[in-house]
Amino acid sequence: MDASGDQVAQAFVEARRRAEALSDFPGERPRDLAQAYRIQDRAITLDGRSVVGWKVGRINPPLDAQLGRNRLAGPTFADTVVSGENGVEPAMPIYAEGFAAVEAEFMLHVREGWKDAPDDPTAAAALVDDVRIGLEIASSPYPGINSDGPLVTISDFGNNSGLVLGPRIDDWAARDLNAIMVTMIVDGVQIGQATAASMLDGPFGAVCFLLGNLAERGVDVGAPLWISTGAVTGVHEVTLGQRAGAFFDGIGSVRCRIGEMTPR
Repeated sequence: MDASGDQVAQAFVEARRRAEALSDFPGERPRDLAQAYRIQDRAITLDGRSVVGWKVGRINPPLDAQLGRNRLAGPTFADTVVSGENGVEPAMPIYAEGFAAVEAEFMLHVREGWKDAPDDPTAAAALVDDVRIGLEIASSPYPGINSDGPLVTISDFGNNSGLVLGPRIDDWAARDLNAIMVTMIVDGVQIGQATAASMLDGPFGAVCFLLGNLAERGVDVGAPLWISTGAVTGVHEVTLGQRAGAFFDGIGSVRCRIGEMTPR
């Protein structure tokens, strides 16, 4: 890790701890995926919290071809995962002066003891022991985290700020997750609708990518983990006080309120 990368990692970790915005990117922007993930890995170490899962996001054209990857990853910390079952509407904090969005996602839990990254979605499904509907809160102290491209996104924890775990899909193994219609509502207005069929090779493909990514980075593997597999209906920007809900046809819904991040 060079001095510039360490500076970036430290700045993001401190801004998140203090719940303060960053008016500009705090240093030299990463030049490639390897450098971006080195910054992320350093930030995880500096942060010190327990990682219990990972978010997966999409890298859109033409950058996917330039970078040689069509997905990215970021950590999920234990204290940012909350329950949204049984109609509970948790308050999810955002960096109000930074960037904030809500995403409807399938949450897949990989069982303990996995060793090798799966080769295809079918092999990935064999490693999964729980599937839920959920919301990811994408928020960063830096307002340009999303617009500045995937390398910048990766460097600040993949723009991840928390997960809401909704109802379990008990019969997930018998269902085609890619066929389930998902609708996103914010403050009573429909702002997105789609199926996971539009998400590359779907939620289980996201598992393949994520486990391969961790192996490439030398991240300790084998522990159980949650994977938020990608935004089904899009990345929907939100502000303080709004209420968001995702409705999964034939499954149920998951909701949250948007609150303000406080120092920790």
